[in-house]
Amino acid sequence: MFRAMHTALAALALAAVGLAAQAAAPAYPDRPIRLVIGSAAGSGPDIISRALSERLFRSWGQRIVVDARPGAAGAISAEIVVRSAPDGYTWMMLTSQLLVASQVIPGLKFDLARDFASVGLIASVPFVLIANPKLPARNVAELIELARKSPGALRYGSAGSGASEHLCGVMLTAMTGTNIVHVPYKGIPQAIIDTISGEVQLAYGVLPAVLPHVQAGRVRALGVTTAKRASLVPDIPAIGETIKGYENFGWYSIVVPAAVPRPIIAQVAGEMLRAVKEPEFAEHLKAIGTDVIGGNAAELDAFRRDQTRRIAELVKTAGIDNR
Repeated sequence: MFRAMHTALAALALAAVGLAAQAAAPAYPDRPIRLVIGSAAGSGPDIISRALSERLFRSWGQRIVVDARPGAAGAISAEIVVRSAPDGYTWMMLTSQLLVASQVIPGLKFDLARDFASVGLIASVPFVLIANPKLPARNVAELIELARKSPGALRYGSAGSGASEHLCGVMLTAMTGTNIVHVPYKGIPQAIIDTISGEVQLAYGVLPAVLPHVQAGRVRALGVTTAKRASLVPDIPAIGETIKGYENFGWYSIVVPAAVPRPIIAQVAGEMLRAVKEPEFAEHLKAIGTDVIGGNAAELDAFRRDQTRRIAELVKTAGIDNR
């Protein structure tokens, strides 16, 4: 009897210790979170990240600090995050440009499928082909005619070699038989600035990044890269209206190092999904040029697999390489 009583008391003591440890464990998050993006300040990922940061701060009372690490089409940001502690306090914004980079940049020190766990899918976004207002081409058809008359005379800027914007440009030249020279930048904001100044005549950028410049008349929008016109800017034609079959788009999602505990991933995914589904926050995302998707970790997993196949096919068809 005494042995049984001793065993029962020992079990109760262990349970009490376990409960005390749980009670002592700080609630997540108990300190600021670092969100690493592979694009420069003022880019689409930066704009979306800051909007998400403000919304989650209202729920958690902890800041999400946006850490812009542009370069190598997002590969630098991925290398930083894959080396971080898997404690849930370092996130990465995964976009289409990093999937393109993984197809064309050799020797990357990470594997997107193996090293990063999905958290949540936020929104999709069209790229926009913009032009310096002095360029004598007011639409895509006139641009193609101008490029054919002067091969190699026109230049377009992108966020870097292997970036999604680079793919947009290579697709256009491959599908039209034109020669428009690619000028890679370390982030799209400088490419936009140089398009405004005339250093380059053209650039591709996501709608949230270029929309203020289009509205101010600093650049001319020639077309969006999605199959249909964007609802926010219905007056801008789809490039596919002139070039049959032309289509590409970007998207925004959050991933973390693969070893982050699943309960933390579930908590972040749940709060992100609630935010994206809120009418006020969703309307804000739409107002800056995105199409809200919203998706949990499993849905982002499926989306990543589908997009990896899609981008691999586009890269192969366009003959893109890291040049």
